[in-house]
Amino acid sequence: MTELLPFFIVLFAGLFFSELFFRFHLPWVVALIVGGAIIGPFGLDVFTPNDTINFLSQIGLVFLMFMAGLETKFSSFKGLKKEITLGVLVNGGIPFAIGVLIALAFGFGTQTALLLGIIFISSSIAVIIPSLEAQGLLNTRIGKLITATTIVEDIVSLALLSMVLQTTETLTDLPLPLFYILLFGAIVFLRWLITKVRGLFQYLTERHGDIFQEELRSIFVILIGTVIAFELLGLHPIIAGFFAGIVLSEYISSKALKEKLRAISYGIFVPIFFIVVGAQTNVAVFQETEVIIILVVSIVLGSLLSKWISGFIAGKLAGGDTRESLVMGAAT
Repeated sequence: MTELLPFFIVLFAGLFFSELFFRFHLPWVVALIVGGAIIGPFGLDVFTPNDTINFLSQIGLVFLMFMAGLETKFSSFKGLKKEITLGVLVNGGIPFAIGVLIALAFGFGTQTALLLGIIFISSSIAVIIPSLEAQGLLNTRIGKLITATTIVEDIVSLALLSMVLQTTETLTDLPLPLFYILLFGAIVFLRWLITKVRGLFQYLTERHGDIFQEELRSIFVILIGTVIAFELLGLHPIIAGFFAGIVLSEYISSKALKEKLRAISYGIFVPIFFIVVGAQTNVAVFQETEVIIILVVSIVLGSLLSKWISGFIAGKLAGGDTRESLVMGAAT
C-alpha cells in the first residue's frame, strides 16, 4: 500500500495548492509548479518522483499538448492567411533573434543559442486559449489571429527543436533532406490513418452503443498509438500529442466527449506533470553565482519584452487598433 503514497501526495498537492493559489488569484500552472517545488526533494522533501510518477508525468505532458491541439480548428482561420503569416514572421522572428543574441552574449555555443532562440519563438497555446475564452475573445478576429499565430509558432518551434536535437543524437543514417521528405510522407499517412481509425471506432460505437466508454478509449488508443509512431520516426512525444489533437479537432464534435477528455487530462494527468516539474526544480542553484541570476533575469525580460513588442507590431501590421495589438502582445 505504501507504493500508493507518492501518487496520493501528488494528487493531494495538486488539489491543495490549486485552491490555495486560487484565493490569491494566481495562475493554476504556477500553483502546481510552486507546490511541487515546496514538497519536492529540494524543498520540504516529502515527495520524490519515482518511475511510476515520472511515467504519469510524461503522459500528462502528452495530454497537455493533445488538449492544446484539440482546442484548435484550422478551418476557423480562413481569410486570415496574410495576417497569420505576418504574425508568425514578426512574433516569431524577433524573439528568436533576441534569444540567440542573449545566449551568445553570455558565452554559450551556437547550439545552445539556437535552442534558446527556438524557445523564444513558442508560446503556450494551452494557456492562451482558456485565457482568451475567459475574456470572451476566442471567437473574435483578434482572438482567432492570436490563436492561429501561436499554433503555427508552436509547430515551427517544435519542428526546429527536433532538428537541433537531432544534431546531438543522430536518429538516422539517411541524408537529412531525404529523411525529412520521408518523415513528411509518414506524417501525411498518419493523418489519413488517424481519421480512418477514428471513423471505424465511431461507426462501431454507433452500432452497439457506448456503454463502456469505447469512444473515449478509442481516443486514448489513437493518441498513444500516434505517440509510439512518432517516437519510431525519431520525434518527441509532445509533437505527437499536439499533432493528434489538431487532426482530431476536426472530427470530434461531441461536447460531452471533449468534456470527458478535459476532465481526465486536467483532472489527473496534467497536474501530475506540473507538480513533477516543480519537484525537479532546484531553486538553490540561484545561490551559486550572480551570473546565473543575471542570466535568468536577461532571459525572462528578453522573452517577455520581445514577445510583447513583436506581438504589438504584428497586431498593428494585421490591421488591429492599439488595444487589440496590446492584447496580442500580452497574450503571446
